[in-house]
Amino acid sequence: MVTIVVATTSDPASINPAYALLAMPGWLPVPAPSLLQQGIKSFANKNVRFLQHDKGIVEEDDLDRRWEEATGEAVDEVIFFSKHTAVSNRPALTVHPIGVPHLREGDVPPQGGRPGWAAPPDPRIGPWLRLLKKLAQSHNLVPEFEITLEGTHHGPITIKPTMFLEIGSTDEYWKRQDAAKVIALLVWEGLGLGGGAAVGKWGREDERNKVLLGIGGGHYAPRHMDIVMKEGVWVGHLLSGYSLPMEDPSQSKENGNTDGIGGTWRQSIKVAIEATKSAFPGGDVLAHLDHKY
Repeated sequence: MVTIVVATTSDPASINPAYALLAMPGWLPVPAPSLLQQGIKSFANKNVRFLQHDKGIVEEDDLDRRWEEATGEAVDEVIFFSKHTAVSNRPALTVHPIGVPHLREGDVPPQGGRPGWAAPPDPRIGPWLRLLKKLAQSHNLVPEFEITLEGTHHGPITIKPTMFLEIGSTDEYWKRQDAAKVIALLVWEGLGLGGGAAVGKWGREDERNKVLLGIGGGHYAPRHMDIVMKEGVWVGHLLSGYSLPMEDPSQSKENGNTDGIGGTWRQSIKVAIEATKSAFPGGDVLAHLDHKY
């Protein structure tokens, strides 16, 4: 089983952590001819495969499946490097699962993915968020940079446990080499590439442990963050309020039925629960509600 790490040259917040990671010992080129023909370069270090392409980070779908088909290696998880944008322009290092479970069939996802889909959330998200904060503190990025989760959003399509690691929130910070180094160290240490124990791998010994499924709240999940920053907490999908669209039954008379609250919120929760359960076999998935959405 291999872990895939993905970056794009089109984004400094993606390629700079990649260059910092590839500068660490042990990497060798391992061309996959069918992917190389599509402009995707690949490198290997132990059980980690790094893929580099030139498109937008959400534009290359099915990289997990495509790698398996190209090499015969089974993929365990997928980790993406990307920039983060925010209206506040506040510098931030973020971690989040991906998907657009609230969109209806026929909707066009604004940033990749497929309506009604969510990738299994990488079990490392919670443990790596806590490790990220420690690394950022040790490299004097805190309090300048906020260390935070984000709600589940955007693509690209994957079927393996997936997470995004992002640097935000403006061009000045996307190009920060110290932030890129911290993201690279997170992967280096988190995957055990430096010889230490890997961080956040879900195993049989973790079965029956509790897994937080966040429902409601803002995009940065502050109430969920309060729980996730505690040691030993696992986290699955995080459905912010915008991922729980509700329709007033008094304003919707589709099929002559006005009973109940309409919208795709039920679909979104169902998809998120199923994806989270698939990522944490044997885990006890518990909903954590932020009712102020």
